[in-house]
Amino acid sequence: MITDLTDLATEIAIDPRQAIGIPLALVGAVFLSLGAQFQHRGVNKVESFTGEVTGGLNVRQLTLLLARPSWVFGSLMLGLAIVFQLTSLAFAPIIVVQPLGAVALVITAVLNARVSKVKLNRASIIAISMCVGGVGLFVTVAAFTAVDRPVTDQNLVTILIVLAAVLLAFALAFGFLRRRSQAIFYILGAGVLYGFVATLAKVVINRTQHGNFEWLTLTCVLGLLLAAVLGAYFVQNAYASGPPDLVIAGLTVVDPLVAVGIGIVVLGEASQAPPAAAVAFVLAGAVAIWGVFLLARYHPQFDR
Repeated sequence: MITDLTDLATEIAIDPRQAIGIPLALVGAVFLSLGAQFQHRGVNKVESFTGEVTGGLNVRQLTLLLARPSWVFGSLMLGLAIVFQLTSLAFAPIIVVQPLGAVALVITAVLNARVSKVKLNRASIIAISMCVGGVGLFVTVAAFTAVDRPVTDQNLVTILIVLAAVLLAFALAFGFLRRRSQAIFYILGAGVLYGFVATLAKVVINRTQHGNFEWLTLTCVLGLLLAAVLGAYFVQNAYASGPPDLVIAGLTVVDPLVAVGIGIVVLGEASQAPPAAAVAFVLAGAVAIWGVFLLARYHPQFDR
């Protein structure tokens, strides 16, 4: 019996390096929440000055954002969030770190309710609880089953090919549907792209740590930058058509699910997880994603 308990403790013990990565990711989530609130305010100011945004923010509106102190301050907060997230990725697997961003959803929801003086309705609170609960279950299971895996050149080529297809798909969708696009399109698009950004960032960090910085790593950096730029543009458009907590809900659910999906399918970070953990991953992900769609439908500030 004692031997069994010892074996169980060994199986579920969290790597000390993961224990460092988790609090770093949580601090990043706080900065993400603050950055979202300030950037949303800046986008709204520009929108009120130039008129309603249709077909995506234009060059003039993007330029005016740089003159808004709230937007610039929000960008600095998001920059700090990225620094903490990248640092956390150096210590823990993507499957553990990325879902922790859901903490930002709760903070953003509270901040936005106070700033806008619009109280969240019951349906919105339930939707947010589903997002946080689903992601919370996901990261709890992941923390005890995930392991870091070395990324082979073949893995990286696979990720880059999929990213190229995703970038092309979203670029075409935006080109043809931008005048009919709503917040949920931009949120899902940004979430998917940022999921690839997190994955590629983790890859670059690992390869750099092992002194493996060559043409494939540079290609990885280029793909990361392209995904980050298009994702950032989608986020700004999402702020123009939806409240900040809805935007953060999409990012903190879709982003980690994409990153974790890549980690599971391509990198094999959950290869040692038991079948029950796989079931838990699917159920938790479904609950979290459904929460995002419910929030988009019932949020009191969401402009349909």
